[in-house]
Amino acid sequence: QVQLRESGGGSVQAGGSLRLSCAVSGYTYMTNSIGWFRQAPGKEREGVAAIYRGSGDTYYADSVKGRFTISSDNAKNTVYLQMNSLTSEDTAIFYCAAEPKPPVFSWTGFLYWGQGTEVTVSS
Repeated sequence: QVQLRESGGGSVQAGGSLRLSCAVSGYTYMTNSIGWFRQAPGKEREGVAAIYRGSGDTYYADSVKGRFTISSDNAKNTVYLQMNSLTSEDTAIFYCAAEPKPPVFSWTGFLYWGQGTEVTVSS
């Protein structure tokens, strides 16, 4: 069984930083690919960043490149999302998700989801 638990959300002023954590449990092969997604009010959920925990390969949405960094501490079974230079456009509920490593990366196909953590950026 795969379980994902997000933490680290909160309120921050524009220009500030937050670090989100995703605690991962479950078979390694089922959670080799971890993604962070977000859903802003009135908008569809979108992929933000993803990592293959085995190889360390990372993927980012264009909107967060250069501001967000995804990393994995495999010893702690935790994936982090460091978010810098936050703007009000980053206000959303952030979710982490997991899947076995796909042959080709895609934002679709993630099978397991956490409950989410809320991020609010005030201007």
